[in-house]
Amino acid sequence: MNRLLLALVLAGFADSAAAQTKPASTPSPGSASVKTQLQALHYNNVHDLRRGPDGQWVGKATQNGVEKQVTIGPKGTVTAR
Repeated sequence: MNRLLLALVLAGFADSAAAQTKPASTPSPGSASVKTQLQALHYNNVHDLRRGPDGQWVGKATQNGVEKQVTIGPKGTVTAR
């Protein structure tokens, strides 16, 4: 019984050590950082931001008094229409 318990405890430590050695994935920006990025590019009234399955953010923002649909790619590229 003690050997079984010891084996289970050691297996648990091995799993946690393996989990710690996995490389950390780059966190994707949240809507707050996307909004900040757009504001730095002189867009105002940023709203309706949503992230698509392809990693792009789509929303609406105003620039020079004109509302535009903006798309922000996973690498931060901004396109406005």
